[in-house]
Amino acid sequence: MTTDTIARVERRPFDTLGHADHGWLDARHHFSFANYHDPARMSWGAIRVWNDDRIAPNSGFPPHPHRDMEIVTYVRSGAITHQDSMGNTGRTEAGDVQVMSAGSGVRHAEYNLETEPTTLFQIWIEPTRRGGSPSWGAKPFPKGDRSGRFVTLASGYDADLTGEQPALPIRAEARVLAATLKAGETLTHTVGDGRHAYLVPATGAILIDGQPFAARDGAAIAAGTVTITATQDAELVLVDAE
Repeated sequence: MTTDTIARVERRPFDTLGHADHGWLDARHHFSFANYHDPARMSWGAIRVWNDDRIAPNSGFPPHPHRDMEIVTYVRSGAITHQDSMGNTGRTEAGDVQVMSAGSGVRHAEYNLETEPTTLFQIWIEPTRRGGSPSWGAKPFPKGDRSGRFVTLASGYDADLTGEQPALPIRAEARVLAATLKAGETLTHTVGDGRHAYLVPATGAILIDGQPFAARDGAAIAAGTVTITATQDAELVLVDAE
């Protein structure tokens, strides 16, 4: 492993993440959040929050406000039911994604109304512009369609919002990507100059430029091309942002 690779990819082991156990909610924080504060982990570029949540059955987050943030929810198991002050309701299942652009302000609630725990990643990305009307959307993304390759789930780029598999729109210079890899499979990702990527294996185990990452470890990746190899069957979620 070269010094350049070590400098470009920072491993954040799962057991070093911020932790809050509220009984109904068991949360890990990749970045400073709520009562967890680490000056070295405030954000990564425009990526401000990456929470790894386990929500008990028949519980959840009661109505609360947000503004000026792009909030992406990637459901790993179970399902989450959304309600907001715009009148939207929806149930997002495992493997699917929902996006809320908080804009000038919105209130929403997120509940696990299932009989089993729900696990999810909730990712906050700072928007390119503040204000604007809030919006919400959700969409299924079959895991089979991302076998061996990254598929764009949410994007702030017009080119990603059309075609056979359009992404959900966000108001940020960012993309949220996902892939599934069989053990032994490899793919690459290039992070442009001045951009920041953050990758988490939702399941399985991988190497990034030869450095091992277990399920739910975080990888902060700066500019350059990285090679990702699955050492176990793996499900990957990656955000590439300014």
